[in-house]
Amino acid sequence: MHRCLLPLLFLTTPLFGAPASVPLAPLINPRDSDYEHARPAVDACAAGRPMSVAGRTFARGLGMQADNRTAVELRGATRFTALAGVDDASASTRPVILQVEVDGQVRWHREMRKGEPAVAIDLEVRGAQVLVLVCRDIGNNYTQTLVDWAEAQFTVESEKPVSVVAPSLHEPAEILTPKPPAQPRINGPSVFGVRPGNPFLYQIPATGERPLRFVADPLPAGLTLDAETGRITGRIAATGTYRLSLRATNAHGTDTRALRIEVGERIALTPAMGWNSWNCWGVSVDQEKVLASARALVTTGLVNHGWSYVNIDDTWQGRRTGPAHALQPNAKFPDLKRLCDELHAMGLKAGIYSTPWITSYAGYPGGSADNPAGDWEKPPKPKQPNRKIKPWHLGDYSFAAADARQWAEWGIDYLKYDWNPNEPPETQVMADALRASGRDIVYSLSNNAPLERAAALSALAHSWRTTGDIRDIWGSLRGIWFQQEKWREFAGPGHWNDPDMLVIGPVDVGSGKSIRPSRLTPNEQYTHITLWCLLSAPLLIGCPVEKADEFTLSLLSNDEVLAVNQDERGQPAKQQVVDGRKLVYVKQLADGSHAVGFFNLAQVPQTIAVTWSQLGLPRPTRVRDLWRQRDLTVPDGDGLALEVGRHGTCLVRVWP
Repeated sequence: MHRCLLPLLFLTTPLFGAPASVPLAPLINPRDSDYEHARPAVDACAAGRPMSVAGRTFARGLGMQADNRTAVELRGATRFTALAGVDDASASTRPVILQVEVDGQVRWHREMRKGEPAVAIDLEVRGAQVLVLVCRDIGNNYTQTLVDWAEAQFTVESEKPVSVVAPSLHEPAEILTPKPPAQPRINGPSVFGVRPGNPFLYQIPATGERPLRFVADPLPAGLTLDAETGRITGRIAATGTYRLSLRATNAHGTDTRALRIEVGERIALTPAMGWNSWNCWGVSVDQEKVLASARALVTTGLVNHGWSYVNIDDTWQGRRTGPAHALQPNAKFPDLKRLCDELHAMGLKAGIYSTPWITSYAGYPGGSADNPAGDWEKPPKPKQPNRKIKPWHLGDYSFAAADARQWAEWGIDYLKYDWNPNEPPETQVMADALRASGRDIVYSLSNNAPLERAAALSALAHSWRTTGDIRDIWGSLRGIWFQQEKWREFAGPGHWNDPDMLVIGPVDVGSGKSIRPSRLTPNEQYTHITLWCLLSAPLLIGCPVEKADEFTLSLLSNDEVLAVNQDERGQPAKQQVVDGRKLVYVKQLADGSHAVGFFNLAQVPQTIAVTWSQLGLPRPTRVRDLWRQRDLTVPDGDGLALEVGRHGTCLVRVWP
């Protein structure tokens, strides 16, 4: 959430008056780049060694690795010069593309390989807005080639250039998801978990022209159904498995769906689906902003596709009051009990944020203190969270039990518990407090879990973050993606790997002061949703739902895609085929079918062809394109070939 400090710049002449020469490399914030495995390096190649091209060494410049796009806002720059080439430390001898884009136009382009001398670049950029340096593989190649922009510098007459996120490439935002039909269609998972005696709330997610009438038969003792809203509430006293048939009817017909209710110690039997405030409102969140997105979940119809949790992130916290010293909300949230009641009345569920530390990442009261009353003082600014020092550290007194009881009284259904590193002792304390609260509260750990603790944490929590914070750029999405395979074995019903929240639609990760469209391209947003569904990851919308456009809503309302995420088997997809920048994942589903995700990581469209034997599957009797919700012709041969766009995906379901 915090921008890196940048090195000081050394100018060859004063900045104002005569033109100055400003080195490129110290301007670059590596977090802004679309790096793959190595971030750009200042005055070194991306592998951390001295820059060397065809035997010639360079002391100054910017080192990058394919595929990468790095950008600067030019401001007062008038000229850009550099010597570009492939670093001698590169393992691959395959050619790569180097180019310089200025305001979206390619101004310099060269295909280069290891051993070729560096090539001089000299571009007039006066009056231009953004310059982007690109080094990318050609087609399906995957080289990790190191590229140097040696002696790169700007001639500047006024303001210095500044690092920015590379502008998104233009792609049409094609809507693939068909509109739901007028006749009823029941969506959502086929299984739901609840603890005996605890409050039960299940909104039957169903599309179709309103009004709808709902039936649930046989309804377990202790539960009631509102036939007009499809809302099931109450309590089930006895443990066991309850099987019922859901039915929705309107003027156009009837749909039925089986639902299995498991009453016992396991909840969160499918990944959570909902909304979280951080990626849009950040520290600016308040009660009305939360309610605006909650109401939009209903008015847009997303609640009918299974989106239910509405989670407040950091900065709601006020002071500890009362005999138990439970944490109370600040002025931004004047009545959390009323907020929870409003959410439940809409068929939605409420989530909240906390930390076992004295102070949260954003500088608000946490779940512990160094005094028994929980007195707290705002830490001085500026201060970066550091788990080794207070206040970003565990206090001597924990208030987990008091806070959990307070959340249960308000009606909270979800907790994001945020500290680093996630350790079993603190996790256990809050797990016990939540279990004793008398309410089912989904327990989600953040930020982020150590892999060596995964087995212990998975026995205590319902989900845990597997990486650092996501950002709405391809490099962040891809970086998180490639850390997921090692976590695969720990996920399943009741415990889920969490690669972080969704960054589609309008976002402003962390601050909430300048909501803007996601910097992921449309293809990359399809890839984001497809991958999270294949991974059985929690799905938490990160945009203000009331500001979402039709394209964003179409990504969130495809019931056949969401069914892959909500499948009761709960087994994350396995990476089955790796061919350069072509990847294919296979996920086994509860009915014996398989979801197959095709991903193209290349900068150009590619055909991805696989055989059924490569996927470990027999030749299917049926193949369905899930995004377009239409059956494909089953090929006569042993396999399937699909055209996939740049950074794009195709998702099919196959039946044996």
